[in-house]
Amino acid sequence: MKLVCHAHTKYSHDSMLPFWLLYIRCLNKGITHITITEHNNLKGALAFKEYCERKGNKLYVILGEEVMTTAGEIIGLYINEHIKSGMSPEETVAEIKRQGGIVYVPHPYDEKRYKTVLKESYIEKLQSQIDCIEIHNGRNISTDYDIKQNKIAEKYNLRKVIGGDIHTWIEIGKDYIETDIAPETPETFIAAIENATFTSSPCIPVAHKFTILDRMLSFIQRGDFYGLYRIIVKRLTKKKL
Repeated sequence: MKLVCHAHTKYSHDSMLPFWLLYIRCLNKGITHITITEHNNLKGALAFKEYCERKGNKLYVILGEEVMTTAGEIIGLYINEHIKSGMSPEETVAEIKRQGGIVYVPHPYDEKRYKTVLKESYIEKLQSQIDCIEIHNGRNISTDYDIKQNKIAEKYNLRKVIGGDIHTWIEIGKDYIETDIAPETPETFIAAIENATFTSSPCIPVAHKFTILDRMLSFIQRGDFYGLYRIIVKRLTKKKL
């Protein structure tokens, strides 16, 4: 079986990936299980799971959400209720655990995405409650980030996983986990990643360009022209507003 962790669709503000394209690419790549982890909403995972069920359950969807806390992002897997953003890491982890879910830390080191990286002080504080942590993220622009992420995992003796962080069709299937255990419950997910082979590939730089375009289109669709203006000016000046 092939498991892909950490995927976004059109339900995230920085992706326009349609269900039909994600579904077809997954089948073509031999992917059997996928975690859908939209930014701050569970709607995308629920909708894609329903879509796959209508298609005959050829692709198993694990419900998830990538939640922005007050100190960086945390992913909850195998949850059934939306987890609101803006809570502390402790509160977010407690809510994931209340739902019987998996606490998954994405991209624990990334100089370019420092605003979304969970601060290491919280990883240390919450290490007993963290179920797994990424040692590779498909959007890391430098392999040095993978090395540093792996060191963080080993420092706190955390279970390792790799995430595709898929936002575009070209990223589907380049980072995956091969396992003989079907990860269809929290318990079997843990067993699967503990007895798995990881296959990872370097970041595809143009994918980040697509994400910028997707964010711009998202602002236009919402009528948020100030947000659009900020992105354009930031790209032109290369400075943070």
